[in-house]
Amino acid sequence: MNIVVCAKQVPNPEIPMGKFKIDAQALKVIPPEGIAPVISPFDEQAIEVALRIKEKNPGSKITALTVGAGSAGDILKHALSMGADEGIFLSDPAFEGSDAFGTAYILSKAIQKLGNVDLILCGRQAADWDVGQVGTLLAEDLGIPLITIARKVEVLNGKLSVERALIDGYEVLEAPMPSLVTVSNEVGLPRLPTGMGIIMAARKKVAVWKAQDMGIDVAKVGKNAARSEMVKLYIPVREAKCEMFQADTVAEATVKMAVRLREAKVI
Repeated sequence: MNIVVCAKQVPNPEIPMGKFKIDAQALKVIPPEGIAPVISPFDEQAIEVALRIKEKNPGSKITALTVGAGSAGDILKHALSMGADEGIFLSDPAFEGSDAFGTAYILSKAIQKLGNVDLILCGRQAADWDVGQVGTLLAEDLGIPLITIARKVEVLNGKLSVERALIDGYEVLEAPMPSLVTVSNEVGLPRLPTGMGIIMAARKKVAVWKAQDMGIDVAKVGKNAARSEMVKLYIPVREAKCEMFQADTVAEATVKMAVRLREAKVI
């Protein structure tokens, strides 16, 4: 059984607010000094689901994919240290500035090149922009069934059995393979890499695929092909104000407060 997990590098969600900075002109987050980016937590949980399936289906292979540049491929080493069998870094200058549509297209071409894929797992959304579109668009590009927000994924009698999280419970869905499933945090905590896993991951070579390696039409990727545009990036400013009321009794203070709240159009 061949399983593909799509992952993304994101700024560490544990960054102290005092160190979180942006470049409002370039519309980018400034990487904080001394705090390395990490794999998106939902994607890490998708790897955990793949490993659980592999444990119950010996002989399965897990391939981790990521799109990016520079150090973005480092998260593949983390996937390998957890137990993934192969990591492939999809990196090309033509990919820079791709939106969710472009990223899904790149991933679809990589998966088509791999061939014979039985299951594709993605995090329900990335932990940076929280858009949650890539998994859905990828399933559309590949023309395969899609199940979102999974809290449990199993392979039973050659088919997928997925518990999909709902607001007030869950529903059980069945799907043929290949299918794509987006994984939610309800699956539980991912396993920690073992010491031997870290050593083995360091020894493994991560393949790098360029646009031409996957037969990608560069007109469909990059900033010029993006269907969405970021027009503003800013850190919200929250102001707190306190107003004191002078009164001789609780009743008088209550009346004054009610009048002030009405003036402020709160009530």
